[in-house]
Amino acid sequence: MTQRNLNKITEYLHTHIPLTAHMGIRVSAYDTKSVRLYAPLTPNLNHRNTAFGGSLSTLGILAGWTLLHLRLEEAGMPSRLVIQKSAMDFQRPVTGDFEAVCTQTDRDEWKRFTTMIAEKEKSRIALISEIFSQGELVAVNKGIFVSLRV
Repeated sequence: MTQRNLNKITEYLHTHIPLTAHMGIRVSAYDTKSVRLYAPLTPNLNHRNTAFGGSLSTLGILAGWTLLHLRLEEAGMPSRLVIQKSAMDFQRPVTGDFEAVCTQTDRDEWKRFTTMIAEKEKSRIALISEIFSQGELVAVNKGIFVSLRV
């Protein structure tokens, strides 16, 4: 995907989810199977000069949301997406900029998800986002997302 298209997705997030602009989040990669979101440390600092856990959690959830949003748009299935459940595993303090990567490659699961949207106008899917900083895995978010066909 071109940098221009990545910038357009970032702009969409900043407009429709204003918290993303405050956090300095930007979409750094997307290839229909995965998305990578970047966040700088400085606007996400806590009182210990490490990344705030809420920022890490937000980035993990947002990576899953963004991947679903883009894939459903490409499939011609615009939907209202919400997070139903989220669990974070914080593995170490984050002292630098960080990124979340969410990948969905299970074709059967994707087909089940989109078929349910088409037939029932509602579906759920579980996604995992891994958060990295300075080349190390620092946290993992497990989220269940609900899609409501619009």
